[in-house]
Amino acid sequence: MRFMVIIKANNDSEAGVIPSEKLLTEMTRYNEELVSNGIMLAGEGLQSSAKGKRLNFSGSKVTVTDGPFAETKELVAGFWIWKCKSMDEAVEWAKKCPNPMPGESELEIRQVFEAEDFGEALTPELRKKEEKMRQKIEEKK
Repeated sequence: MRFMVIIKANNDSEAGVIPSEKLLTEMTRYNEELVSNGIMLAGEGLQSSAKGKRLNFSGSKVTVTDGPFAETKELVAGFWIWKCKSMDEAVEWAKKCPNPMPGESELEIRQVFEAEDFGEALTPELRKKEEKMRQKIEEKK
């Protein structure tokens, strides 16, 4: 199973405060442990929402809004993609994470949909197209 572990933003991350060398060292050590145990598939920090855009769809109409966005606690500062046997295993790995922000911070774990989760709606034709896209992505790496 794959999981997205979301690092929630806070006032510091939204203000563009760069993590300290100590925190970067701790997070690097943690990421190395995730990689060496076959857990981490990807992971990145994100620039503040001031550098982002939000697209809202209503029927065929699309509205683009420039950041920054209100409600910092609802924003994402970074993420990992992990491969774990279960949600419980993902939680155990997340508990080992150094506090990703000075002060208060929050992680959210969400399971990623796999092809089999879509049942019959993912027809054999769509499944083949999905597999081809994934192969192309791998080739471009």
